[in-house]
Amino acid sequence: MAKINDLQLKQLIEASLFVLAKPMTLKALRETVLADFSVSRERIRAAVDELTLDYQERGVQLVKVAGGYRFQTRDSLSPLLQPLWQEQAPKYSRATLETLAVIAYRQPVTRGEIELVRGVAVGSQIIKNLTDRRWIRVVGHKEVPGRPSLYATTTEFLAYFGLDSIADLPPLSDAESLEAVFSGMKTPPEPLEEST
Repeated sequence: MAKINDLQLKQLIEASLFVLAKPMTLKALRETVLADFSVSRERIRAAVDELTLDYQERGVQLVKVAGGYRFQTRDSLSPLLQPLWQEQAPKYSRATLETLAVIAYRQPVTRGEIELVRGVAVGSQIIKNLTDRRWIRVVGHKEVPGRPSLYATTTEFLAYFGLDSIADLPPLSDAESLEAVFSGMKTPPEPLEEST
């Protein structure tokens, strides 16, 4: 195996993270761009830590999200950078966001459990849109009659929302929300008017 000095290692990792459009783990770095080099996981981590410090005060930062690392702009610059994007970010309905929130906080969860928490039916299009966006996926089937699908969030969900893990989700703000999401509901709430 070829050797690589610390500066070259740091440069190669930096370039790799710049060109990749998704978070990259230390393992993935080692198995791809560093596969031909004799380099330990500790050296890779040290190089990533140095890069994180190098970019700490810049407009672009190296951050850990979805179990990997990626470069992204500083949050405080987002409003100022908005004119650079011609297209608008997609708007999601309240029903879609509520469904995604229930899945994120209670995963793995069935469609019936989502409906119980929300108090209204979950349209097939909502599940399809979240699946197509690769924010949720089927992770199994519940061992009850009908074997309904169990849904959970994905690493794409974590990356999009800038989370390293589900544990980084913000706490729910009120007791009713906590009760509904974490305990389940004994009786469904009054149905809400909804357009899907």
